[in-house]
Amino acid sequence: MANSLAGKLLVAMPAIGDPRFAHAVILMCSHDEEHAMGVVINRPKEELTLSEVMEHLGLPTKNEIALNAVLDGGPVAQDRGYVLHSDDFTAGEATQEIAPGIRLTATRDVLEAMSGKNAPHDFVLALGCAGWGAGQLENELKHNAWLIVDPDKAIIFDEEHEAKWTRAIRALGFDLSQLIGSEGGRA
Repeated sequence: MANSLAGKLLVAMPAIGDPRFAHAVILMCSHDEEHAMGVVINRPKEELTLSEVMEHLGLPTKNEIALNAVLDGGPVAQDRGYVLHSDDFTAGEATQEIAPGIRLTATRDVLEAMSGKNAPHDFVLALGCAGWGAGQLENELKHNAWLIVDPDKAIIFDEEHEAKWTRAIRALGFDLSQLIGSEGGRA
């Protein structure tokens, strides 16, 4: 698809109107005429750490990543894990290239690597994803629900979740005060 948003960040406008996506930053993983799918990258799940997920799966956790947050990746497939990671790990056909230097793996392979010596340098685990049917995302874009931003590894992988929405908007050269209805925005 010529106008695919795969690999881009979608940043919710202040007046998006859907509380599930208020101040959301989504890394788009796929987008074609039939569907779109992305992972919310700025919503840590309350009181859930990577070590708890790994323990549930029977995998050891290295101390340096044990307290990493697990993200709420979106309202679809909340029981499924999606690992966004740097390009120094691959699980063959189970790994999808999202943008230069950024990949997605949604199989146990990446979690096993994270518990051992072959962990990707950068990674984040999200449970669930955001999904749209044919034409749904395009309609939301026509109604100015989202800003489109080039991917930034620092925004995707760092732990400063509260600041990601503001940083993504600033990456476009906007100040929050320039956005209509931004009175509820985070500074």
